[in-house]
Amino acid sequence: MTGTRTGPVRLDALGARGAFRARNRIAVHDVAGREAAELSLVPSLFVERTMKSLRRASSPAPDDRIAMIGRAAELFATAAPDGRPVEEYEYLVSRVGGIPITEVRATTRAIADRLKKVRSSVEHARPTGSVARWDDPSTRTGRAVWARRGSVFAVHAAGNHPGPHSLWPEALAMGYRVAVRPSRREPFTPHRLVSALRGAGFGDDQVALLPTDHATADAVLRGADLSLVYGGEDVVRRYATSASVLPQGPGRSKILLTGEVDWRDHLDTIVDSVSGHGGTGCVNTTAVFVEGDPTPLCRALAERLSALPSLPPEDPRAVCPVQPLAAAKALEGFLARKAAGAEPWLGGDGIADELGDGSAVLRPAVHQLDRPDAAQASVELPFPCVWVAPWTREAGLAPLRNSLVLTAMTHDDRLVDRLLDEPSISNVYVGDHRTYWMESGMPHDGYLAEFLMRCKSVIRG
Repeated sequence: MTGTRTGPVRLDALGARGAFRARNRIAVHDVAGREAAELSLVPSLFVERTMKSLRRASSPAPDDRIAMIGRAAELFATAAPDGRPVEEYEYLVSRVGGIPITEVRATTRAIADRLKKVRSSVEHARPTGSVARWDDPSTRTGRAVWARRGSVFAVHAAGNHPGPHSLWPEALAMGYRVAVRPSRREPFTPHRLVSALRGAGFGDDQVALLPTDHATADAVLRGADLSLVYGGEDVVRRYATSASVLPQGPGRSKILLTGEVDWRDHLDTIVDSVSGHGGTGCVNTTAVFVEGDPTPLCRALAERLSALPSLPPEDPRAVCPVQPLAAAKALEGFLARKAAGAEPWLGGDGIADELGDGSAVLRPAVHQLDRPDAAQASVELPFPCVWVAPWTREAGLAPLRNSLVLTAMTHDDRLVDRLLDEPSISNVYVGDHRTYWMESGMPHDGYLAEFLMRCKSVIRG
């Protein structure tokens, strides 16, 4: 795909009465500043009416919902539910988001695969002592029944990567009606996915796409019973105490190498954990902690990561993300300020590599820290950027806390027990496993169903 379209694509809102082209529209630009799309922004009255329609609607039967999600997977990955063939959709995501095209293509397949497995994913989350239906024979003598906590679910979507859109369709499988507010940076995936779900049989009053300006964004949350919100640390703080909002913020994923492990046996895994998926995700490695001298590992990481090419995102050989030059320079300056006092092995003289068209590749950075509790180890950036620090048994778990994923390369079973008992570490991978490993049916930051569902005691007869 080379981008032969003569003008920007039109991305309408998808409300309860079908597609809607708003009077208020914004341009969505690619990494070089060219207009790639025109996105409709709906007013608060449109949001309120749509959310009320979702609330009044009834959900299809459970087996019908699963079947429709399966059909949507095929439409999403192979057809043109949004009016664009999959190659054009992937090109737009790559050029606008700056994500390497091979990563976008892999994510298309991954989203479709997860949709096809939605039944097992949801069932994995259901407590084993419960049943899915009130009329299950076991409820005659009393049983826990898994039930929704509400009826309408809202999503403030992420814009750094299309992958998170594989998660929220699980809410449809559980009988929720869903409204998605897309990110302006990457509206293509949710528009295509909502279109595919509607094309597969879900009604316009069961799944909606509601692009809004920032002032109207909260109207989407107010109209829902429960919400999933992606964002930075400010989003996490804002909704930390809300029982109706599940915030998804920085992952700060980490790798720990204890003294009995030779890092050279795991260098490929460490490099891939830092740079895989373009280094843009919350599951990419932010920091590596080494029991012993981290200097040799820093040297090896810098050598490997420096060999990555600087290419436009639509080039099949691209590995690193690309951003508009001004945004790349801003990240470069931010990194320089945060890295003060750290030893730069890579990226110390800048990470923005201009491509000559108004965009720049975000090249990798490797910095060595002199202590495990250095503040930089929690600085997560949207490109391959890693902080390498020494770790000691005396330092304990404190430097490892607040991790979405911790890969522990260790033979110390007692340490693994302690890592699993630490509440602020969401996932523990023991051994040679990339921090970005995910699989259908496995929790990411817990199961989404843990937030959306509850158990009720039911007895009948």
